[in-house]
Amino acid sequence: MSAMPPAAASTVSLPEHERIGLMDGLRGIALAGVFAINIDFFNRPLHAMGMGIGDAEGLDRAAAVLALVLVQGKFWVMFSLLFGMGFAVMARRAAAAGRPFAGRFLRRIALLALFGAMHIALFWAGDILLTYALAALGLVVFLRVRGAALWVVGGLLYVVPALLWMLVGAGMHFGPPAFREAAGAEFGRLAAEGDTAAVVYATGDFAAVAAQRVSDYVSMSLPNSVFLLPTVLGVFLIGSWLLHAGRLDDVAAHRGFFIRLAVAGVALGAPLVGLSVALGVDFEPATEAGRATLAASAMMLGSLPLALGYVSLLALLSLTSRGARALALVAPAGRMALTHYLTQSVVASLVFYGYGLGLAGEVGRAAQLALVAAVFALQVAFSHWWLARFHYGPLEWLWRAGTNLERPPFRRIGAHA
Repeated sequence: MSAMPPAAASTVSLPEHERIGLMDGLRGIALAGVFAINIDFFNRPLHAMGMGIGDAEGLDRAAAVLALVLVQGKFWVMFSLLFGMGFAVMARRAAAAGRPFAGRFLRRIALLALFGAMHIALFWAGDILLTYALAALGLVVFLRVRGAALWVVGGLLYVVPALLWMLVGAGMHFGPPAFREAAGAEFGRLAAEGDTAAVVYATGDFAAVAAQRVSDYVSMSLPNSVFLLPTVLGVFLIGSWLLHAGRLDDVAAHRGFFIRLAVAGVALGAPLVGLSVALGVDFEPATEAGRATLAASAMMLGSLPLALGYVSLLALLSLTSRGARALALVAPAGRMALTHYLTQSVVASLVFYGYGLGLAGEVGRAAQLALVAAVFALQVAFSHWWLARFHYGPLEWLWRAGTNLERPPFRRIGAHA
């Protein structure tokens, strides 16, 4: 039973009769939030990640701080929670139908890894899909685990790396002078590499930008995966627990749970985000790397409880007529999340990189967020048009076909172009 009214849920197709409509609405909202953060690292190189909002002023500074406080970290966690929920849905339905699961799931994540590798090579080094695919391998280990063990292990996998990263930041900030100097030199080197990369992204042709993308992924994103993989797996497990516990199947019956989770999420997350902002929102890499790392780790610790709070508030909102309509409006975009996630990177790469408009480094944060709103509005409208004619988004169809090793129906019977 969807948390949305039947009319809303019916607008939102695993095929339609198998979907949980609220999950599609949440996924659509998470998709917009992820783009709001990702777009800044088309405008700036990945080397600036963790160093705050940059030297924005006026309206751009206000927009950057607002995005930092309300969006950064929270929406990729929400997106990851939904991936874990999707895994649980697949496992539950396979068990109910008596179908083998592991083979299908391994094909599914192998295809996701392929999409991620293509995303890195063709559009953006900050891809999360390949990381998702690698982290999802760990989900198979927990296939038969249920109950509190999922959220306990998931919480530890998320919190422990963040605390370790906080200890590293404390060491860089308060440690011996030699250690602080070595850390400052390393972060200064990364900043210099980022300056070089920024020129390539803004002025290079496709071949030069593609080479820079791959180089940045190998030198920046891949090493960070050691830290990111357990974190992502932890969020997957918490999302799986939420689904297995039946909370999202009937939000009304679990209203008290979602109220408590919303209050706890905000109560735990807001002070940690406040601590992060108090430590600073813009840092000089060569001299303030320790403080920047402390701020980033505090933000990370606050992002999980706040993301759970966001999910809870939106679930409660889905019980109202206006809230259900709003979630149903964006749910079709959530059904096409893979297609739209990659399309967002196509658009951003053409706006910011040298083989497109070459605007990298030139677009303020307020204009970036305006572009996000415009692109997402178009994606929502397109999703309604497309799904009135086709059962799945184009990449979702390919993903499903490869997972099941059969061609699912594509065009709706009687649909007009």
